[in-house]
Amino acid sequence: MTVKVEKQFQVSSFFTFFLIHSSQTGVGILNFQNQVTKGAEQDAWISLLLTGVTTHIILYIIFKLLDEENNDLVAVHQYCFGKKMGNILSVFAMVYFWLASLTVFRAYIEVIQIWVYPTIKTWQLCLVFGLLLFYLISSGFRTLTGFSFWGVVLPSFLFILIYFPMKHMNYIYLLPAFSHSLGELFLSSKAFSLLFLGFEWILMYYPFIKDSNSKTISKWAYLGNLYTIIVYLIVTLISFLYFNQEVLQQLPWATLMMVKIVKFSFLERFEYVFIFIWLLVVISPICISLWACTRIVKRAFSMPPKATLQLLLIVIMIASISFKEFNSIDQLINLTANVGIGFVYVYLPLLLFIKLIKNNFIKNKSFFRG
Repeated sequence: MTVKVEKQFQVSSFFTFFLIHSSQTGVGILNFQNQVTKGAEQDAWISLLLTGVTTHIILYIIFKLLDEENNDLVAVHQYCFGKKMGNILSVFAMVYFWLASLTVFRAYIEVIQIWVYPTIKTWQLCLVFGLLLFYLISSGFRTLTGFSFWGVVLPSFLFILIYFPMKHMNYIYLLPAFSHSLGELFLSSKAFSLLFLGFEWILMYYPFIKDSNSKTISKWAYLGNLYTIIVYLIVTLISFLYFNQEVLQQLPWATLMMVKIVKFSFLERFEYVFIFIWLLVVISPICISLWACTRIVKRAFSMPPKATLQLLLIVIMIASISFKEFNSIDQLINLTANVGIGFVYVYLPLLLFIKLIKNNFIKNKSFFRG
C-alpha cells in the first residue's frame, strides 16, 4: 500500500546525501581501529573498501524493494506476508532500529564519562540527552533532516586537524601490503560493517523524500555512502600511519588519541572541544533511528508518534543506566553489530527474493485470468 506524504513534510532528494552519511557516522569512528585491525591488520583498509562496495549493493537491493506501490518497509512486509505477519516482522525491524539508537546513545555517554566528566552519573546524562532527543524528534522529519545537514557540514571542518598527525606519519607501518588472506580481510570487513549500518533507515523515510524519479534519490544515496567510504578511509589510513599495529590493537580510542596531540596557544585540551562538536554527528543517527521506530508503530498500529517516542526514550534511558560496566557496553555493541549485519546482509536480500516471487506469482495469475 502506497504511503502518501504531504509536500510540506517532504524534503528534497538532495538531502538524501546527508541523511545517508549522517546515519552511518557516529561514535564508532572514535574507536573502531583496534577492532578492524584484528583480522587484516595493516591491510584492513582493503576490507573497508570491500565493505563500502557491499553497502552499495545493499542500497541497490533497498531501492529494488521500494517502488510506487510499496514505498516503505511496512508496506513491503504487508505486501509479501499479509497484514498480520507483515506487522509482526515490522516490529522485529523496529526492535533492531531501537537497539541501534540505544547503542549509539550509551556509547556516546561512555565517551563523555571517560574523557570529560569521569564522576558524572549516567542517569544525569541520560536525562539531558533524552530531553534533547525528544525535542528534536517530535519536531518532525524536516527538522531531523536539517540537523543531519549541519551534522555533516560543520564537523567536516575538523578534517583540518589531520595536519597534526600527518607530521608524524611513518609509511613503513602499511607494509607489507596485500599480505593477508581473504578470510582475514572478511574478518576486518565484518568489523567495518558496524560503521556503515544506518543507511537502511531509508526504508522508512523514503516516502518523505520529494522526488518522483527514484533514480535521483538513489544517486544521492550512493554519493552519501561514497562520502562515508572516503571519510573512513582517510581516518583509517591516518591512524595506520600514525600508530604501529601493536599499539593500535591495544588502543581503545585511537581517533581521540590523535586529536589529543592538537595544541593551540589558547586551548590546551582540544579533545574536549572535539567530543562536544561530535555531539552534532552522534545525534543524527539516534534521532533518525528512533523516528523510524515511531513511524513503524504508527504505520502498523496507528499509534500516536509522540506517545511511542516517550515510551521508547524512557526504555532507552532505563537500559542505558543498567549498563554500568564498560564490558557490558562492548557486548551491546557486538550484539547490535551481529543483528544489523543479519538484517542488512541476509534479511533484506531474502526479502527482495520473496517480493520478486510474489510479483511473478501475481503477474502469472493476472495472465491466466486474462
